[in-house]
Amino acid sequence: MDNTFKKIRELSEKYRDYTARNLSELIKIKSLSRDEENVQKVLKQQMEDAGFDEVRIDGLGNVIGRIGYGQQVLAIDGHMDTVDLGNLDNWDFDPLGGEIRDGYVHGRGTVDQEGGPAAFITAGRILKELGFDKDLTIYFVGSVMEEDCDGLCWKYLIEEEGIKPDFVICTEPTNLNVYRGHRGRMEVQVSFFGVSSHGSAPERGKNAIYMASRAALEIEKLNEKLPSDEFLGKGSVTISEIVSDSPSLCAVADFARIHLDRRLTWGETRESAMKEIRKLVKDMNAEVQMLDYNEKSYTGLEYGMEKYFPAWKIPEDHVVVQTGIRAFHNLYGKVPQTGKWTFSTNGVTINGIYGIPTIGFGPGNEVLAHAPNEKVAIHDLVVASAFYAAFAYEL
Repeated sequence: MDNTFKKIRELSEKYRDYTARNLSELIKIKSLSRDEENVQKVLKQQMEDAGFDEVRIDGLGNVIGRIGYGQQVLAIDGHMDTVDLGNLDNWDFDPLGGEIRDGYVHGRGTVDQEGGPAAFITAGRILKELGFDKDLTIYFVGSVMEEDCDGLCWKYLIEEEGIKPDFVICTEPTNLNVYRGHRGRMEVQVSFFGVSSHGSAPERGKNAIYMASRAALEIEKLNEKLPSDEFLGKGSVTISEIVSDSPSLCAVADFARIHLDRRLTWGETRESAMKEIRKLVKDMNAEVQMLDYNEKSYTGLEYGMEKYFPAWKIPEDHVVVQTGIRAFHNLYGKVPQTGKWTFSTNGVTINGIYGIPTIGFGPGNEVLAHAPNEKVAIHDLVVASAFYAAFAYEL
């Protein structure tokens, strides 16, 4: 087996330029959520060219590649949608150029997170070249709509496609560490209903903006009081949007709405978080709502879920974590660090809802996610491709 890991390491280095070029081709295609069709076609072709046993696109638009026919099932997931480019003046290079230079692939999505799928394509090629024949089925999933709704793609894969793996590797950026969880999140909307009056006599009305403002100050205080977990860290809440309406700009506002980004630590639930907000506005004419997501994918299929994404964590001694640690050690002779993401991933559904043992291992540094001048080290791509292949053998 030691010789196998040596071969995996050698092949990952041999295909260094291949991995970088594949990623570059993906980066050149703008692929916002619900508009991933063109990048998915290229990803599918790359899987086919790498010799996967089967490659298909499901009804939601996920690309699913398969290697092996075993009883045990491993899935390696990476989402193919990206956020938009933002202010182009903040970029030092073309975010859709896919430029390869100075040991990096440059552009939007290199870190978050098409670098992971580019690496797992190479891992698949390595497995086929080595004649992988363990009793294992491996699904390589280029998933969709994650930036819009974390985990929706995996709700579809599990409930509609019937794919429920025994283990999952999420290829979001981890700085080549093994991650084993992150905080959850939920999106909440609070609407305030006032009474309009002429702006010259505001005392005759009831200003919804004032209600929203008082609630906002209480939410700011709530953020400081939220519980913390030794591993996942502290829960948080912030207001990310406020809108209002009135009959005119010479009238008291009779409506206001705030949007809350609530991050959940271990032990917090949808019910406990909603109760906290309702308590803050109980004396106001206000309505607290958990939001739903229901949109059409690029295939035209309309699909959705509640925007509640539970916190999740895997114990460090769990077999999936220890397998990852051993795989890395077998490749490079050292033990990787373990940690957690700051942001949210498809793990909220894979493990948070369905309880499937999940770890993270991906190329790149998460601080570059959604940021200008996003780039990933080719070295990271090489290590990630070796890790995914080694994990399959170690499992």
